[in-house]
Amino acid sequence: MFDVIGQWVVDTVSALGYLGLALLLIAENLFPPIPSEVVLPLAGFLVGRGDLNFWGAFIAATSGSVLGALILYALGRWGGRWLILRYGSWLRVDKQRLDQAEGWFRQWGDWVVLFARIVPVARSIISIPAGTANMPLTHFVVLTTIGSALWNALLIGAGMILGANWALVQDWVGSYSNAVLVVATVVVAVFLSLYTFRRGH
Repeated sequence: MFDVIGQWVVDTVSALGYLGLALLLIAENLFPPIPSEVVLPLAGFLVGRGDLNFWGAFIAATSGSVLGALILYALGRWGGRWLILRYGSWLRVDKQRLDQAEGWFRQWGDWVVLFARIVPVARSIISIPAGTANMPLTHFVVLTTIGSALWNALLIGAGMILGANWALVQDWVGSYSNAVLVVATVVVAVFLSLYTFRRGH
């Protein structure tokens, strides 16, 4: 399946260029079986080979990430939980995952949208509770753009460095996804603690 997805990414980007890359990132948000851990490093490999320009790939990927997140945000905000749960099988979202994402949102507030963008699986689903909680759209777009930009630059850069071995990125992300989640949680906790302390003084 890995080789099939990789070839599909190459074919899509070859046919549509940067637009194809943006469309792949929109699809990655909506259909998690299309992993950014494959799409982005492969895009980085294509950059290193000269088929794409780094900034073009970065902007296309980030634009696609934000647009895909906005679709999920809109479904949560104007469709509500009942719509998500009714058609969640299309989005690979079940009640357990949605409850977990809503728990993160209640615990950490709007900032979880930023930090969840660097955590596999969570990076897509977190857009839904942001919508159901009526998070201000501007705030959502800003945090999603920053988080997506960091993730995209990291994985595209890794693909450029690894070259023909770009597929190793997926193994690395899979091995360290739990560590990333822990680090992101600690960073959020420290940030919120400092923010609360400063507001209190």
